[in-house]
Amino acid sequence: MDNNYVLQKIRQYFDGFVLGYEELSGILTITVKPVVINDLISYLKKEPEPGFGFLTDICGIHYPDQENELGVVYLLHNMKNNMRIRIKTFVTKEYPIVPTITWIYAAANWMERETYDFYGIEFEGHPNLKRILNVEYLDYFPMRKDYAMEDPTREDKDNRYFGR
Repeated sequence: MDNNYVLQKIRQYFDGFVLGYEELSGILTITVKPVVINDLISYLKKEPEPGFGFLTDICGIHYPDQENELGVVYLLHNMKNNMRIRIKTFVTKEYPIVPTITWIYAAANWMERETYDFYGIEFEGHPNLKRILNVEYLDYFPMRKDYAMEDPTREDKDNRYFGR
């Protein structure tokens, strides 16, 4: 089993929902529509091949220049064949909702809560979606790129010394 085989299996069942794919450092990366996340990840886990039985990570990403600027990245691992796959899905900032996968992987519970806490991406159907690392009264999501990295009015900084 290799990345091409896994990609063929995914395209066989989910072709209309696959928005793109690439291979980075030997890991197949597939971008799909959010509506198919549950079915795709359930398929990847429950079928003997591909057989991705271990959820390594779920994290959020924010690309402010894209139309669908908020994303969720799922990293799955097939221990038997020592293969990994990365699944990405993107949503808008105005409607940041993705279906939960806690019913597929119990470990997703904490990871989805962390992604919500830092990026504001809501996981529909999550059993207890609330902040876990930030205070509950925080009215923003700290990992979003909503603010400038530096104060543009600073006068004490000479950009020549910073390679700019």
